[in-house]
Parts: sequence; structure tokens; C-alpha cells
Amino acid sequence: MIEELVTAGVALASVGTVYAMAAARVVKQYERGVVLRLGKLRSGVRGPGFTMIVPFVDRLQKVNMQIVTMPVPGQDGITRDNVTVRVDAVIYFKVVSAADAIIQVEDYRFAVSQMAQTSLRSIIGKSELDDLLSNREKLNQGLELMIDSPAVEWGVSIDRVEIKDVSLPETMKRSMARQAEADRERRARVINADAELQASKKLAEAAGVMSEQPAALQLRLLQTVVAVAAEKNSTLVLPFPVELLRFLERAQQPAQQAAPPAPQTQQPPAQPQPSLPEAQQRPIQPQELSAQAQQLLAQWQQSMQEQLPPVETPLDPDFGGSKSGQD
Repeated sequence: MIEELVTAGVALASVGTVYAMAAARVVKQYERGVVLRLGKLRSGVRGPGFTMIVPFVDRLQKVNMQIVTMPVPGQDGITRDNVTVRVDAVIYFKVVSAADAIIQVEDYRFAVSQMAQTSLRSIIGKSELDDLLSNREKLNQGLELMIDSPAVEWGVSIDRVEIKDVSLPETMKRSMARQAEADRERRARVINADAELQASKKLAEAAGVMSEQPAALQLRLLQTVVAVAAEKNSTLVLPFPVELLRFLERAQQPAQQAAPPAPQTQQPPAQPQPSLPEAQQRPIQPQELSAQAQQLLAQWQQSMQEQLPPVETPLDPDFGGSKSGQD
């Protein structure tokens, strides 16, 4: 009798141990447990730690409450300004209601992924290319609102959505590069024109100062010669400005006007003195220098023609190539 009682006690203890092992569950800190008893949702959500369920009657489903990072596959679309682009994004979300995530939707991860792809294509069609490239913050907010509206019913909260990459066709990349290059070239030309305007104003002021003192032009010329000679060049080009001739002419005119006229007195007739040429008695004008230069050039051409040998008579094609036209 005692042996039977001991055997029954051992059997009951074994059954209790098996039942306890089958009913025991452990919920982690970042998880929540949803219990379905005979297919019906229990009101309470099991928190983290050790919990017990009825074996073969209850079913415990654990839901991860951490923030999930899900990449959105690249979506091809046409923007509002008719540009074909491919946009990639990433979405951050978490479950705020474990019961709704299990009951309201079959697979909340798949549902959020599909909603993100659909919303991303919709955003591409409503936006322009410049907005996708430079105004992403506004697009991210609009995309977050579009995904968060249906996700609230699923017990999911969208934490953040970011557009990760925008891929453009090669032709569009080249067009944008040419546009940027043209814009930079335009700005460079405007800057150069502004610099030329400022330099011209300064040069005009310098010319006004030099016009008051004509000797300043000669001093500036000598400074230029010194600067060129410092480079140790074998050839030195020295310009001869016409203003220098005008300066010399103006310098001679006051000297002639300052000379007093000689008094007229009766003197014995003097022997005639040989008069100097007219070119030595008065300053030479630039027009006379040009006329003399043309005369010298004509004389040189005439002398060169006289020194050159006579040119032979060209062949006449009408008479078989002979010089005299006879065979």
C-alpha cells in the first residue's frame, strides 16, 4: 500500500514538473507577450520576466518593441518635371501596441515595407528633381506622414524616414555638369568684367595725373625698361611714344617765345651767311616725319627694283610652251 502511494506521488510530481515546464515562459525586457486562449485574445499583455500559461490551451506570441531599421528598396519613378530617377530610402519604426500588431495586421513588418515603397513612389511623382536633391527634409516629413497614417491602426509608430540616395541617368548628370560649368563661367566673366571696369577707372585717374606732369610718362617708361631688364632677357623692345615728341615740341615753343626781338639799328651791310635748312630752324612736325618716312620708303623700293635681275617672260600656253611663241 505504501509503495503504491509512493509511486502515485512520484507520478504526480513528474506530471506537475512536466506541466510547469510546459507552462513556463520567459519574456525578455524588450519584448511583450500577447496571450491567445483558444484563439481569443486575453486582455492583459504579459510584461518582461517569468510568466505562466495554460499548456495546450494558451498560445503566447512575443512582440519585439525595439526600433526597427528597415531599408526601402530603390524605386524607379518620373518626377513632376519629367526626369527619370531611382530613389532609395530607410525607415525607422517601432511597435507601440503589441496586441494591435498581432491582431490588426497579419505581418506588420511586411505591411510597413509595402506602404513605404508605395509612399516613396508617390512622393517621387509629386516632387521635382531640385526638391529631391536639395530639399529632402520637407520630403522626409511628407513621406513620414503618408506612412504613419495607416500604421497607427496597426499599433506601429513611424519614428523617422530618410531618403538615402537619388540615382540619375548619365545624360542628366552630364547636363547638370554642363549647367554648373556654364554658371561658374558666367560668374567668372562677370568678375573679370568688374575687375576690368575698376582697373580702367584707376588707369584713367593715373592718366589724368600723368597729363599734369608730362615727365612722369618718361619716368614710367624707364621703370618699365628696368623691370624688363631684371629678367635677363636677350631681347629688349623699347617703345618710342609719340607723346614724347609732343613733349619736346611743347618744350621748344616757350623757348622761342621767350627770346626778345633784336633792336633795329643801322649797321653796315654784312656779308650774307649761309642759312641753315628750314628743318633745322624750326621743330619738325609729326606730319613731316611721316612724309619723309614715306619718301625714304619709296626710294628704297626703287633701288631694290633696280638691283633685282629682270624677270623672264612667262611661258605662253597657246604656243606649245616656247618663250617666243615659235617652234
